Amino acid sequence: MSGKIDSICGLEKDLEESELLLDMAIEESDTDTLTEATSLVETLAQKTEKLSLDLMLNEEQDPNNAIISINAGAGGTEAQDWAEMLFRMYIRWVERKGFKSTIIDYQPGDEAGIKSVTFTANGQYAYGYLKTETGVHRLVRISPFNASGKRHTSFASVFVYPELENEIVIDIDEKDLRIDVFRASGAGGQHVNKTSSAVRITHLPTGIVVQCQQEKSQHRNKDLAMKVLKSRLYQQEKQRQDEKLQQMHDNKEDIAWGSQIRSYVLHPYQMVKDHRIGLDVGNVSNVLDGDIDPFIQGVLLEKYST
Repeated sequence: MSGKIDSICGLEKDLEESELLLDMAIEESDTDTLTEATSLVETLAQKTEKLSLDLMLNEEQDPNNAIISINAGAGGTEAQDWAEMLFRMYIRWVERKGFKSTIIDYQPGDEAGIKSVTFTANGQYAYGYLKTETGVHRLVRISPFNASGKRHTSFASVFVYPELENEIVIDIDEKDLRIDVFRASGAGGQHVNKTSSAVRITHLPTGIVVQCQQEKSQHRNKDLAMKVLKSRLYQQEKQRQDEKLQQMHDNKEDIAWGSQIRSYVLHPYQMVKDHRIGLDVGNVSNVLDGDIDPFIQGVLLEKYST
């Protein structure tokens, strides 16, 4: 949040500077200053558009790195070639953003292309942006693998999920704990000692209760109880993450007709159409070279404006 506040403050400063430059240019009829002011305003507009999108990305995992899996659909070499084209498109997008990518798994095709690939996009809000790309992508073109030159339709699926921290750090706030002490007792109700050395800890946010009375020292019993509490909180968080990833996996759609989010047409005309928002882009080469921001932004704006 502090980063977003800093960005807003920076935009306000840039706006004031551009207003001053513009006033100077008009007063002095200075074309060089006017050019400088115009350039600053254009940069300001781009920064404002990016920040407006960043402000929409307020879900828990949005700031995370992204893990992207691309799988070729049915159709052999055609679909595998299309999967490789998509892979290149996303790598180019990552490069345009100044992000970094790392290949996790790569399965080459039998003759050309790839059967599947999994890679990471490492950068601020990578998942928030790329989550809009999950779905089936459809390609229509003249087949380069068929001598008869017939038009062919290929499918590939893209699935994006957030990169989660491998190490689960459990921070326990003292104000979230209720600590009770009581006398420890042994078998048959006999007191182990006459002091209140046993400790019961209740973690108020989760309702988890742990207690320890094995040691004669209250301090030692508290330490052991805290270790048990951290262990249980760790297990709970791990289960939550596993369930989240499983839910994301279960939400995958079949690679089939009717479930595509976007169509890339290279023949008989050239156009990329996003079926979710009805956006058409005529420059297919630019899109396949990584210029997919118009689709990402359009889907985000559609999602958060409703």
